Amino acid sequence: MWWPSTLVQVSLFRALHEKDERRMSRAKFFVIAMICSFAWYLIPGYFFATLSSISWVCWIFSKSVTAQQIGSGMKGLGLGAITLDWTVVASFLFSPLICPFFAIANVFAGYALIVYLVTPIAYWGFDLYNAKTFPIFSSHLFTAKGTAYNISAIVNEKFELDLQAYQDQGRIHLSMFFALTYGFGFATIAATLTHVALFYGREVYDRFRASYTGKEDIHTRMMRKYEDIPSWWFYLLLALSFAVSLVACIFLNDEVQMPWWALIFACAMAFVFTLPISIITATTNQTPGLNIITEYVMGVIYPGRPIANVCFKTYGYISMAQAISFLNDFKLGHYMKIPPRSMFLVQFIGTVLAGTINLAVAWWLLTSVTNICQDNLLPANSPWTCPGDRVFFDASVIWGLVGPMRIFGPTGNYTSMNWFFLGGAIGPVIVWLLHKAFPRQSWIPLINLPVLLGATAMMPPATAVNYNAWVIVGTVFNFFIFRYRKKWWQRYNYILSAALDAGVAFMAVVLYFSLGMQEISITWWGTGGEHCDLAKCPTDKNIVVSGCPVA
Repeated sequence: MWWPSTLVQVSLFRALHEKDERRMSRAKFFVIAMICSFAWYLIPGYFFATLSSISWVCWIFSKSVTAQQIGSGMKGLGLGAITLDWTVVASFLFSPLICPFFAIANVFAGYALIVYLVTPIAYWGFDLYNAKTFPIFSSHLFTAKGTAYNISAIVNEKFELDLQAYQDQGRIHLSMFFALTYGFGFATIAATLTHVALFYGREVYDRFRASYTGKEDIHTRMMRKYEDIPSWWFYLLLALSFAVSLVACIFLNDEVQMPWWALIFACAMAFVFTLPISIITATTNQTPGLNIITEYVMGVIYPGRPIANVCFKTYGYISMAQAISFLNDFKLGHYMKIPPRSMFLVQFIGTVLAGTINLAVAWWLLTSVTNICQDNLLPANSPWTCPGDRVFFDASVIWGLVGPMRIFGPTGNYTSMNWFFLGGAIGPVIVWLLHKAFPRQSWIPLINLPVLLGATAMMPPATAVNYNAWVIVGTVFNFFIFRYRKKWWQRYNYILSAALDAGVAFMAVVLYFSLGMQEISITWWGTGGEHCDLAKCPTDKNIVVSGCPVA
């Protein structure tokens, strides 16, 4: 397992520490690229925000709802939408320069299938689940009449579901794309298990045996000169964190809502899924999430309690994601020959610092930024719309407050989405059988269904323009430049990725502290968003929504 994302950091560290007598050393290239990235981000980050999503179809068809639904990179299918902003390229799927091309191809295939084939057919072709009553792409929740769902009205004083109020307001409805992402999310989880079992099962078993008796690679031999981490360090940390979590579940039950047995169940789910999902991440740089399955399971077992659901998701899904990040860091230490004990201590201290600082900053922003996370009350170019947190919140309503049985179960609108589990489980079996039938076709085993079916797992909050730009940039660098300028790619590709990230990060901080905190802004056409206001409108002529044309 080579963990592609570690190669960026390896390349950066080597560039900063190794002597290079060439005219354009990697360190010099990094500094130049970082300065360029830093300077350029001032344009899309402040002066010309519309460059973040150039949705030219909307500009041509300024009065057509359907055209803007198709062309909007932020609120629609993003046909033709592009960006000149690196933060848009790398914000959700991370840098495309570090992703293997076969994985980019799988992501593109899944993205095109879902966004440009399945969604249009379901929305315009069949009007599935009364899809035209709602926007085609939205993470918001709606009533049957297409209006925003009043979530506060169905929550009682114990922060649990008020069943009578829910029945009075009616079922929750989702946009067509949002509903489909959950269906394909079901398929991704099932496909991950069968794909890893069929394509990596034998290798996992052999590697496990080889870890005790097999021949060591060069990196492992070089690392033998350092003292290994005692196992009791891990066990003690696990016991302490589990004990604190158990105390919270038992003695703060009114706030946490999650019973003690759910904590054990969540830990078991994380334990089972960490290995197969780590294998996918270590070979493709794409990480299928456990968020949907953890939400689904807890919602079925313990419905009506949204905080319990998000806590279960945190212990089941986020702990697995942190475990994968932990492994990734250790792989970096393995490549860079850093003592394992030093890696462990740095990770532990860094986690404590990061958790504390992140919580403090989040609390400060929530209490200091007016209308934060309320995208309907914020200006078009506001950085405080919180798309990821909006999806997290809506998921707590869907899976925790209302519960999957009332949405995806027998009494819900989206029961048929459960068939995606079966399809996802069967898919890798078909690919594996094709590989066995045609072993000389080397492209067949490159079909990675967990990546393909989970291509749009980040949508929403990610949007079509994020994916368009990510696929284009990734293809240019990891296919064309890799094939035709391989020496340049080997020397500078990962350095360029690190430089672009560093440049926009520094400028973003400078912009916020110099202009954002002082509320200094400029207003003109180029700071008014992507100018696709009609993309949020439904196409059902009987539905009247503020700001949308009336038939």
